[in-house]
Amino acid sequence: MELLHALSNFLAYFASAIALFCVFANLYLRLTPYAEIRLIREGNLAAAAALIGSLIGFALPLSSSIANSVGLRDMLAWGLVAMLVQSLVFLAISRLVPELKEGIVAGNLAHGLMLGGCAFCIGLINAACIVY
Repeated sequence: MELLHALSNFLAYFASAIALFCVFANLYLRLTPYAEIRLIREGNLAAAAALIGSLIGFALPLSSSIANSVGLRDMLAWGLVAMLVQSLVFLAISRLVPELKEGIVAGNLAHGLMLGGCAFCIGLINAACIVY
């Protein structure tokens, strides 16, 4: 019975985390002013670096929330906080580097790494702050 209970918890957390991840990815793709998926399909490394950094930056606190939460609702709440933080990272970097959109569209890897790296770093800090 313990295994069935653990398996049901795993499935609930995993399905919820995947749903949150998909919601974040969709939100992020709509938040940015360029078409990442099209750019990535065209071989644009800047767009790929920015997107993967942002996705990892979200996945880190999401995984921390799973490990540290006291229940599923708690994990979902921290997941929403992580979404907000990563959205704010994009908005902050796009203000700090006003030519970010043009740089990523042009394939300037420095712009993609700046955005993706900042998202990764803030995600790591965010993940560490989820404690009880």
